Amino acid sequence: MSEEYRAKVFKSGNSLALRLPKALGLKEGMEMTVREEHGRYMFEPADLAPRKIDLTGIVGSMPWLKPLTREERDFDDSPRDWHLLDGSSPDNDRP
Repeated sequence: MSEEYRAKVFKSGNSLALRLPKALGLKEGMEMTVREEHGRYMFEPADLAPRKIDLTGIVGSMPWLKPLTREERDFDDSPRDWHLLDGSSPDNDRP
C-alpha cells in the first residue's frame, strides 16, 4: 500500500510551486515531468539527457589509430556541377 502525504502550493516568483515532503526521497535539482489527467496530477522523474561516451580510457589500446595532422584534416573541394540545379547548360551563358 502506498503512503499518502499532504503538500502545500505556494507562490515562488511569478509561478506556483509545490512543496513536497522529504520522505519522498527527491533530490534538489531533479527534473520532473508533470502530467494532468482528468483533474489528477501525476509527476515522475524526467528522462535524463543522453550521456556522451568517454573514450579516453581506450585510446591507448588502439595504436593504429593516430590523430590526423592539420594537413590531413584539410580537404580539397570536389568539383560540383551547379548548373544541373537550375536546369541550364554550362554552354549557355546568362547575363
